[in-house]
Amino acid sequence: MYLELAAALGLGLVVALIFLRKKKTELKVQDGWWGLGTCPPEPEDDRIHPYKVETTAEEIEDLHRRLDQTRSFPSLEDSQFHYGFNSKYLEKVVSYWRNDFDWKIQVDKLNKYPHFKTKIEGLDIHYLHVKPKNLPEGTRAVPLMMVHGWPGSFYEFYGILPLLTEPSSSDDVFFEVICPSIPGYGFSEAPHKKGFDTLCAAHIFNKLMKRLGFNQYYIQGGDWGSAITTNMAQLEPKAVKGLHINFAPPPTTSFSMVMSMIMGKQFPKLFGFSEHDVKRLFPCMEKLVVNALKETGYMHIQSTKPDTAGRGLNDSPVGLAAYILEKFSTWTDPEFKSLEDGGLERKYSLDDLLTNVMIYWTSGCIISSMRFYKEFFGKGLNQPHVKLPVYVPTGVAAFPNELLHTPKLWVTGKYRNLKSYTPMARGGHFAAMEEPTLLAEDLQNFVKMVESEKN
Repeated sequence: MYLELAAALGLGLVVALIFLRKKKTELKVQDGWWGLGTCPPEPEDDRIHPYKVETTAEEIEDLHRRLDQTRSFPSLEDSQFHYGFNSKYLEKVVSYWRNDFDWKIQVDKLNKYPHFKTKIEGLDIHYLHVKPKNLPEGTRAVPLMMVHGWPGSFYEFYGILPLLTEPSSSDDVFFEVICPSIPGYGFSEAPHKKGFDTLCAAHIFNKLMKRLGFNQYYIQGGDWGSAITTNMAQLEPKAVKGLHINFAPPPTTSFSMVMSMIMGKQFPKLFGFSEHDVKRLFPCMEKLVVNALKETGYMHIQSTKPDTAGRGLNDSPVGLAAYILEKFSTWTDPEFKSLEDGGLERKYSLDDLLTNVMIYWTSGCIISSMRFYKEFFGKGLNQPHVKLPVYVPTGVAAFPNELLHTPKLWVTGKYRNLKSYTPMARGGHFAAMEEPTLLAEDLQNFVKMVESEKN
């Protein structure tokens, strides 16, 4: 009986996949205008300007004053990070921020790489452009765009950039890396009009790559960066040579997904489930619903009333740090919430964590970054790009502590030309910052695979 059922399910899966593969449509998006006013200039100013991160003494004095005047509130006994950021450890972070953190040193580190800005669809778009310093003779650098998410920034990639632009092995690919700030994040101008979502960002970033002279390129992202780069591949499948992501949320429900949720625990091999897949997915209700709800309260706020909560964070540096850094604890490892210090310094340094917070504070971008959720979810999940498969070569690095676990079977429902699916040895949501070496290795392997098939 079980064999017959398995055979029937297998046949059903094949039929479903064949049917889905035939649903191929093109994704188009019109140029937008997200700047101030109603009349975009003609022609658009396409000049590229060097940019340097700078902060005035007055801004630092204001920050220190606010840190000095913060009002503490005690955490419950034995609560660790289960109620959010632990107050006792937060006092340590604030003390370090106020007395030991040297922003000038971090600014010099930020300016280690070349920064630029250019106007696209009415917005000043900020980006890093890092080229290999010692490119072997006769070798061409491979263009790669890497896109961050929330509550991260372009700074997430500072640990991985040297591994990609100056790899240790001559057999590795030398990348020319572009790291933009999503509009409304960091030093990219925030949209002045409603409706700016991942598709709009993808359109702008494809334009940016073309403005820089790249007709074909690779793209990589996690969190929002995964959604944006996925949209980039959907919009420009001929320009995008390959898509690599380290966050692949479950696609819209399909027959194979439903059946795997019903039968996957009893017949894991039938659906290609690994031991880790079974551990993360079952029992479904607890793993996929209850645990997800515990970590998505921020998303409901930001998807509905971002300006209200954001205003408080924009006024309070301590509130901003607690709100952002709490994610770097539980999203890195869910077990960290049982530690008094949230495990933050097990994977990151306070200098790096506070540098990311300072990018939000000095640019005043927390509200506009939160609005990105409102714009995305406000349009609903029935938009064409949500259901449209991706056909460009795709690689997925599946980190074990990622917020949402998506087994290979589910990934192929969205990414039809999946070249690699790598269960990573360790790591969580902020892969580029937490495990740069692992992510760089998987990205290298993916690009080498795609390039070898094209030659």
